[in-house]
Amino acid sequence: MLKMAHTVYRTQYHVVWVTRYRRKILCKGVDEYLRQILQSIGKYFPDLYITEIGMDQDHIHLRVIIPPKYAVSRIVDAIKTNTSRIIRKRFSGMLGKVYWDNGGIWGTGFYVSTVGGDEAVIREYVRQQGRHDEEQREELKKEIPRP
Repeated sequence: MLKMAHTVYRTQYHVVWVTRYRRKILCKGVDEYLRQILQSIGKYFPDLYITEIGMDQDHIHLRVIIPPKYAVSRIVDAIKTNTSRIIRKRFSGMLGKVYWDNGGIWGTGFYVSTVGGDEAVIREYVRQQGRHDEEQREELKKEIPRP
């Protein structure tokens, strides 16, 4: 439980958003840098806690604690806007080949749900993002004979 002046809360959310056009841009290097940016968000929102980060090449999952004084949509919009700007600046060469305009790297909108009794399940799901797909690819490589 967290506290504000006259409020005790436990508002945890599972938030997901995709890259624009579902482009697979969250590859090695980009994903690591994005993770660093997300982990440093506490500097700008000291009462916001990102407790889990998971990503695949075309989407990101966060488990985040957002105080009730903030609108979830505003926080997600701020995170998407700022991470897009920073990533776009850092990886302009690579992203310029994928996105031909100066728009952001994230798709419009997002998914959000509250995390309650299923917290452990959501936490593990977020942690495993990208790993399961890679394991499946490896299994398929073993099963499909090469000519």
